[in-house]
Amino acid sequence: MAQIEQEYQGNVILELKEVSKTFPQVEKNSDPRRHGVLDRLNLRVREGEFVTIVGTSGCGKSTLLNIIAGLDAPDSGSISAKRDNKNTGKAERVVIFQEGALFPWLTVTDNVEFGLKIAGIPKELRKEIASNFIEMVSLTRFAGSYVYQLSGGMKQRVAIARALALDPQILLMDEPFAALDVQTREILHEQLLQIHKSTGKTILFVTHNINEAVQLGDRIILLSPHTRGIKREIVIDYPKPHDIDSPEISAIRRELLNELQEDFKFAKSHP
Repeated sequence: MAQIEQEYQGNVILELKEVSKTFPQVEKNSDPRRHGVLDRLNLRVREGEFVTIVGTSGCGKSTLLNIIAGLDAPDSGSISAKRDNKNTGKAERVVIFQEGALFPWLTVTDNVEFGLKIAGIPKELRKEIASNFIEMVSLTRFAGSYVYQLSGGMKQRVAIARALALDPQILLMDEPFAALDVQTREILHEQLLQIHKSTGKTILFVTHNINEAVQLGDRIILLSPHTRGIKREIVIDYPKPHDIDSPEISAIRRELLNELQEDFKFAKSHP
């Protein structure tokens, strides 16, 4: 059953309180102004949850993810994350972008090992860790291949393996499959859901694709340029993988499309 979230309970791993962000904007008359993207946004994420974030262009999806990742700072508000006291060396948050930011002159194994090497993990242990995650993303046969020899979908699987090798508490994904063809994207959806099931990682996944959002997410966050924050939250508590053609998931999809159409109209009338 899907429901609008009122009071989200659970083991909270990440919490944002009253987070605001503006960017400088120069008008035609050269009068500098600030463009508000996020305004007093509040968000809690439960441990092990798969959250998808959607919204029209310019609504703050990537800005929000960058703030959570620590790549950008909010103008005001606070961000707190639960720390893993059992492993203080664990990466808290790791980001996977649309472009995987891999090293094309290195092999798949060397790319996956890279962060572990920087962290000072012994050679034999990092090879074992890298091998496990390369197998998880079904690339064992290509472990010795150079990244420049791989397809786009394979490169993103390498990026996922490299991120998981660091054992992050939270995996942040910024439209990682946007540049891929539909068939490759569907294959990676299935793999990502299997990885989420087997690892139990907390995942925040930004996408502009409504089908992708409802197919992957336990909860969908809809950001809006009108509210400059969260306009709608929908919890999807149907078994995964979600069938986007089922009546229940189709109804959620229609709700989101209606909300997005409203935001498109607002953006058009407020250039």
